Amino acid sequence: MSEFSELRQRANLSIAETAQLSGYGERTIYRWENGETARRAVLDLLHSRIRREESGGRAFGFIDLFAGIGGLRKGFESAGGHCVFTSEWNEYSQKTYRANFPGDNHEIAGDIREVAAADIPDHDILLAGFPCQPFSIAGVSKKNALGRPHGFHCDAQGTLFFDVARIIEHHQPRAFVLENVKNLLNHDKGQTFRVIYRTLTEELGYHVHTRVVNSRSLVPQQRERIFIVGFKDKVDFSFDDLDVPLLENGPRLKAILHPEDGTEDAENPFTEGPKAKVADKYTLTEHLWSYLQNYAEKHRAAGNGFGFGLCGPEDVARTLSARYYKDGSEILIRQNRGAPRRLTPRECSRLMGFDALDGSSFRIPVSDTQAYKQFGNAVVVPVVRAVANLVVPHLMGELEQQKRLFAFA
Repeated sequence: MSEFSELRQRANLSIAETAQLSGYGERTIYRWENGETARRAVLDLLHSRIRREESGGRAFGFIDLFAGIGGLRKGFESAGGHCVFTSEWNEYSQKTYRANFPGDNHEIAGDIREVAAADIPDHDILLAGFPCQPFSIAGVSKKNALGRPHGFHCDAQGTLFFDVARIIEHHQPRAFVLENVKNLLNHDKGQTFRVIYRTLTEELGYHVHTRVVNSRSLVPQQRERIFIVGFKDKVDFSFDDLDVPLLENGPRLKAILHPEDGTEDAENPFTEGPKAKVADKYTLTEHLWSYLQNYAEKHRAAGNGFGFGLCGPEDVARTLSARYYKDGSEILIRQNRGAPRRLTPRECSRLMGFDALDGSSFRIPVSDTQAYKQFGNAVVVPVVRAVANLVVPHLMGELEQQKRLFAFA
């Protein structure tokens, strides 16, 4: 069976319907059906129709790689997308993901290294918050001198970025959005980013745009992350158009803290009693509080900047990290008396934008330790939403044109 024939049948179109919708005669359609190479534009149109039908009529389909607890997904769903594939290896993150996206008709794939690209559904956008790893093989010039092959199959082999690249190579999505720590730019003396950028542009042929975004505009947290956006076709895209407020106009911690005055319902195990006071377990022990103070003083005396981050309602927090479960030192909340306290996992959910600033709808079915790790490793959802709102109109311009050609509307 030809590729054209397989796609036509998956799109539930007859020969006559395909001819009518594509603008080509039935004789041409039959030639393609019988193995003659079809026009690339028509194959792309069939792929788009399949994606649209499989997504229940939603505007576009995307895949969620290294999904964590679904921060990238939440941002792109709000822009009208539909998730068709998820990959996340951590069992605790899978548990939180399933609790918050219960209507999926696909299972969560585990280790993406064990998933063949051909087994991943077609998609319009690839999303990936891939871990940052060094690339051990030297650049193109050295390999040329040694007579070795180069390219991402060589450079990136053994890294998790390789799996992102092989899926892009196979499926040729119309766009991708990658997210990582700001340090990706300098990681391994810049070698990591050079391989990534060269792979995406020179080898995979995408038009790539990058920007480091500070989440402080949208949540009360200093958190800088790099976003890498690529389009298969050249579009009039610029990160300068990203719709985020000025940093100084962002919210303060009081917007995400439990009010502890009875204006919100108690939520066990985070808050308790008629006034929904923060549970005592989040207050540091005197021993731990003394240790942190002594540790900070020791480094201050030595001229180092290490220490805890003590915050009040009018402050902006430091970056929430995956190690927050250990001692909470980067974000400690002052209390009227005694030792400060950690944020509760619910406050972390708000700080990362999984909940509204005063919300509590995101499900947290895991222990505090796992929840802290998950939120510390996550993306800030309102930032992703802003990126999605910038990316999707450029994607949809092309899809709307296809929709008219294929009489979707």
